[in-house]
Amino acid sequence: MPGTTDHIVKSYDNELKRLAALITSMGGMVESQVALACRAILDRDTEAADRAVAADPQVDALEREVEQFVIRLVALRQPMAQDLRLIIASLKMTGDLERIGDYAANVAKRSRVLQQFPMPYTLSGLAHMSRLVQENLKLIIDAIGEADAEKALQVWRSDAAIDEIYDALFRELITYMMEDPRNITPCTHLLFIAKNLERIGDHATNIAELIYYADKGEPLIDSRPKGDSSSSAVVRPRTAEEGGR
Repeated sequence: MPGTTDHIVKSYDNELKRLAALITSMGGMVESQVALACRAILDRDTEAADRAVAADPQVDALEREVEQFVIRLVALRQPMAQDLRLIIASLKMTGDLERIGDYAANVAKRSRVLQQFPMPYTLSGLAHMSRLVQENLKLIIDAIGEADAEKALQVWRSDAAIDEIYDALFRELITYMMEDPRNITPCTHLLFIAKNLERIGDHATNIAELIYYADKGEPLIDSRPKGDSSSSAVVRPRTAEEGGR
């Protein structure tokens, strides 16, 4: 959460600190939710899946609390300049955090379905992607709490790596589906899971842009780094040398 300056009215300072605490708390909740969802899919852990799904209403409730708090703050304090940027950015951050929680719950729900199927292929690519997503999410939550625009910029720049892994996973899973129709259902769920993780990375990047703007007073004007080319991917079956049938 970008830092605040001291105000003449002490209660106003306390309200801004309260807002920062709410955002940080919400960030910690979704960080835990994503970790549980990743454990559910990679370790086939039903309990972790249940906990990830059960946490979603709590995240939604905290988003509503922040919205009400911000409305009251704007109405009573009429903030200006950096304070106004900070408060509006905080409101937008809660929307991104809430969506991250939704994607984590979706991953957890699909992990339950996948437990019905054998996995004849490795999930190492998905494991790598989940690690990067969790690292970025932890970094952006730290950036919120520490008012660190440089950490936010680091997250913003590293999103392309997540997109590139997603692109590789997309091609790999489509290939498995082409090779054996029995792979279609589990691979479809894995494709959705990979896309949900990629979207979590995108929302972390959104938050990075908000932190940077609230702190610096200007937006990041460079084009956002992107490595996802799955929408234009051309997939071919693997040859016998590559392990195809």
